[in-house]
Amino acid sequence: MVLRREVCNFQEIAVGNCGYLLKTGLMSLFVSFILNSQTKANSIPSDIVNDFNQINSVSRLSDISADGWRFKTLQALAEKYNCVNLSSENTSFPNQSLTRYEFAARLNACIASINRLIINSEFNLINQETLTALERLQTEFSEELKIFDNRVNLLENKVDKLENQQFSPHVELEGEVIFAVTGVVGKQKAGNTNKPINDNLVFSNRVRLSLESSFTGKDKLQVRLQGSNTPELEDVTGTKMSNLGFDGDDDNEVELDEIEYRFRLGKQTRMTLYGLGGGLGDLVPSINPLFSGSGDGSISTFGRENPIRRQGGGVGIGISHNFNNAVNFSLGYIASDADDPNRGIFASPNGAIAQLTLEPSKTTAFSLTYVYSHNNLNTGTGSELTSDPFNDQANSITANSFGAEAAWQLNKTITLGGRVGFIHAETEDLPTDANATISTWAMLLTLKDISKEGSFVGFVVGQPPKVTHNSFGKVFEDKNTSLHLEAFYYFPITDDLAITPGFFVITNPEHDNSNDTIYVGTVRTTFTF
Repeated sequence: MVLRREVCNFQEIAVGNCGYLLKTGLMSLFVSFILNSQTKANSIPSDIVNDFNQINSVSRLSDISADGWRFKTLQALAEKYNCVNLSSENTSFPNQSLTRYEFAARLNACIASINRLIINSEFNLINQETLTALERLQTEFSEELKIFDNRVNLLENKVDKLENQQFSPHVELEGEVIFAVTGVVGKQKAGNTNKPINDNLVFSNRVRLSLESSFTGKDKLQVRLQGSNTPELEDVTGTKMSNLGFDGDDDNEVELDEIEYRFRLGKQTRMTLYGLGGGLGDLVPSINPLFSGSGDGSISTFGRENPIRRQGGGVGIGISHNFNNAVNFSLGYIASDADDPNRGIFASPNGAIAQLTLEPSKTTAFSLTYVYSHNNLNTGTGSELTSDPFNDQANSITANSFGAEAAWQLNKTITLGGRVGFIHAETEDLPTDANATISTWAMLLTLKDISKEGSFVGFVVGQPPKVTHNSFGKVFEDKNTSLHLEAFYYFPITDDLAITPGFFVITNPEHDNSNDTIYVGTVRTTFTF
């Protein structure tokens, strides 16, 4: 809250130096209007002006009598501009005299009222004699008026202090409920199993309850509970490529799913701590956020984010710094077994991430990502070989991963996006060290506000992670190429209810053209409260 200082020198008004009232150009216009459009009807009585021009400096030490020019001038202004509420006991004019401070209080109220006329461009109500009279009064009572100015400053400081101290810790309950009807169509499971895919519809759900608290107003502690019975479709199709972006099956048993605490180290720097349920991708920005949410983004795991950012989850720490509005640099570390006293926070499986995010304009964004992981190759989106390209012979696998992502908003409706990722995996415990290269890419397209504000259509075309080179042997390279083709439509019915029908196709599942194409469709309904 900011209180306006009402005391302002009217000579400064005329020349445009009172910056918080009017801009220079407007004041020049105002003075020109006054000097060229005076009418006697708007004048202060001439006898008051004549008396006013005869000022005795000794009068500065005495009270203001009712028959003096100062009293009559202010009374005339009060009646003309209604700048003193005569019905108020504290501001009415007495019959005999006022102290200098009582007079200054009424003068200050009158100045404030005329200020408002100036701000509202009601110049025709003010003339040069008014300005001259007020300027002389303001000069004579400058010391008394300063008292009011100082009191306003003191009050502003107290208000600011109270606003900064008024926050109190609190806890809020938020929730999200997903209901989904899902079907899978295909001939046989991937992997030469000769087992058919059951063409059944499944009704499943996921419930999340979050307790969110803040201790300072600039931090957030979130404790999330979750219960779900949404199956991982790899059990039905034989490939992780078919997994939904909101799956997880614990027979609807409510479990502690996530503990997260975010706070600021400064205006530009934020820290994030995960006591449970963190992921590397949660510690860095997303430049295609419409795809990343499990409840309102892509319906597939692959479509939500670059798979290289999915190498690890558990306990973690991250720091994010904004160099300016266009440049962000983020670091993060995740350990899966940090709660195990026999292993600790630095034992594998673990992962670390660094990302530079650039937003050179409001319509373009880029990110460059590096990930280091140890025994954390399983991204949950690629072929079986990408999770273990060395035939289960290595117990220590390190990976250096590199990714790039871009987003370009062509107009208010259309946004293009794209990403690539490369993983270089190496063994550390085999007699002859082996290495493998894994690649992935995707193109994204968003059409916003289709038929309703807040809705959008998303398209994903990409290649799930694929082993393109393996020194361990050609047999452990993926032979062909799978494509992921997806479309979904996020439609908000109300602020708290949205429905997302979606469909995606996996060609050559497991990067093997001997496997039959798999089709997955779902209708996801999301309630939030």
